[in-house]
Amino acid sequence: MLITDLAQRCDATAQGGDSTTFINSAADIMSALPHQVTVLSDGKYKKYLKDSKASACFITEQLIDGEIPENLTLLICKDPEISFLNAVKLLHPEPVFKRQVSEYAVLADTSTLGYDVHVGPFATIGQQSSIGDSSTIEAGARIGNHVMIGKHCHIHPNAVIYDHSIIGNNVIIHAGAVIGADGFGYKFRDNQHVKVPHVGHVEIDDNVEIGANTCIDRGALGATRIGAGSKIDNLVQLGHNNIVGRNVIICGQSGISGSCTIEDGAILAGSTGVADHVKIGARAVVMARSGISGDIDPGAQVFGSPAKDRKVAWKELAALAKLPELMQKFKALEARVLKLEE
Repeated sequence: MLITDLAQRCDATAQGGDSTTFINSAADIMSALPHQVTVLSDGKYKKYLKDSKASACFITEQLIDGEIPENLTLLICKDPEISFLNAVKLLHPEPVFKRQVSEYAVLADTSTLGYDVHVGPFATIGQQSSIGDSSTIEAGARIGNHVMIGKHCHIHPNAVIYDHSIIGNNVIIHAGAVIGADGFGYKFRDNQHVKVPHVGHVEIDDNVEIGANTCIDRGALGATRIGAGSKIDNLVQLGHNNIVGRNVIICGQSGISGSCTIEDGAILAGSTGVADHVKIGARAVVMARSGISGDIDPGAQVFGSPAKDRKVAWKELAALAKLPELMQKFKALEARVLKLEE
């Protein structure tokens, strides 16, 4: 694609360099080569621009400063990150499936498929389940009984969606994810663990993405719900009856116990652990490897285990780092006191 075409399709204006250069791929600003496009959206990376070998770079006018390579065309735009993401999609399109229902797929006689649905080999779709228009079920995926999947969804290989799950439109579920397994619930009676039946289901709203090997348990009674626009990373465990709001981010290796509420726009960074029946307020930020044992206020930023206000937690860590030095001073002072007492 020519730089001029790329600029037009990504809401940018070309300046300098040779705008008739052909662009074949995208790369980061530190490794980009000729015939590649890159992006500069953060001033701390400006130092890499003057030596960049890229043929084009998305940038705002505010970041244009200093020496610009002669062969580099600047693609000036309001939001370089979004323009660059659009360019990546154009230059690196997703593979296009030959839309078909594989002869090796197994579909129950009461299942229904919408228009232009793709079902890969060895995928199975259970009784009374429905798949919306233009959705893709890749090889080896298991869709249980009475499952509803909306339009334009993409279920990757070997994902498992248990019975009675409800999936909205434009949902992506990556390989190995398990939606709707039993929650982890037991009662200890007569010196043994008695399993709690889980007869609920999972509801996932529109535009949600579920990472690879993530598990979302169904409700014991009622639903586990994931709100529209939320994004859940790989290797996340979401327990039964959790209510996740809209546009929530949950990063990898996080574990959320049962019956929690995570309100709209909250962010849980990597390896966050959340105890049961906790409420995390709207737009709260839980920093990496934090342990949440109580409710978090809306908009709060917390860190540590147990988690507390991030500024308090950082001060405590800074003080802890000084502890060896303080111990040495204390021992020296103690020795002086003992000597005075002799």
